[in-house]
Amino acid sequence: MKNVYIGEILKNEEIAQDCFLMRVALHVSFPDPAAGQFVMVRVSGIAEPLLARPFSVYSFERQNNSCALDILYRVLGRGTQVMAGLLNGTQVEILGPLGQGFEIKQNKKNIILVGGGMGVAPLTYLALHLNNYMCSSFSTMYFYLGAQNDEALIGVDELKKLSCTAITCTDDGSRGEKGLVTQILLKDLKKFSPEETMIYACGPKPMLKALAKILRKTKYSCQVSLEEKMACGVGACLGCAVPVKSRNSKPAYKRVCADGPVFDINEIVWK
Repeated sequence: MKNVYIGEILKNEEIAQDCFLMRVALHVSFPDPAAGQFVMVRVSGIAEPLLARPFSVYSFERQNNSCALDILYRVLGRGTQVMAGLLNGTQVEILGPLGQGFEIKQNKKNIILVGGGMGVAPLTYLALHLNNYMCSSFSTMYFYLGAQNDEALIGVDELKKLSCTAITCTDDGSRGEKGLVTQILLKDLKKFSPEETMIYACGPKPMLKALAKILRKTKYSCQVSLEEKMACGVGACLGCAVPVKSRNSKPAYKRVCADGPVFDINEIVWK
C-alpha cells in the first residue's frame, strides 16, 4: 500500500452552498499527482467516520520545502459533514495519489473538457496541467460546464484564469445557456474535426451515459473519469467495480480506484 501522509489544513472554506474548498499542506516528499488521480482523506484521531473518502485532485502546488493540495467537495453525508467542520490546523491523513490519470494525446489540436457538477475538479486540474506542460501541443481548449442552477455552478472563476474558453449551462437557464451540458456540446461538436480533437469528461453517470450515446458512432476520442464510492482506494475491496466490455459474452469488471478512475468512454458498459 502506498504511504499515508499527514497533512495540515490551511483553508477549509464554503465557496458555494454546501460546497467547500480545502487546502492541505503536505510534506515535500508527497508525489506530484497526475491529472485525473485522486486521494483518500481521513480525519486524524477520530473514530467516526472510520473509512476514508475519495476526492479528485483539484489543484496542486509545490514549493522548495512544502507542497499544498486542493480538494473540492460537496457536503452529502456524514463524512463530508465532519470535513466541513474542520478548522485550520487540523491534521488529516492523505493516502495517494491513487489511480490511473488522463492520457495526454500529443497530436490533438483541440481539447474539449465536459464537466457536470463536481466533475469540474479533475478537469480543472487537467486544464492546469495542459497549460503548464503541454501548451505548445494544442491550439484551442474548450470547457463545457453544466449544473442544475447558478448556485450549483462552481469553479468558473478558476477556469477564467486558464487558457480555455468556458461555456456554462444550467438546467433552469439561471446562468449561461439553458439545457444539459451534453445537449450544448452536441450543438457545437460539428465545429471540431474528430481526428484533431480529444474529449475529456467527468460528472454524474447520466451525463456520461448521454455523452457515450452521442459519441458512439463517431470517431471522436474520449476519456471519462468515473465517480464511485470507495472503501480502500487501492483495489483490495472490489467495492467500486464497474462493468466493462469483454471479447466474449462473459461479464467483465474493472475497479474504478485501481484500473481507473479514467477509462475510454467506449470501454464502459453504460447500463
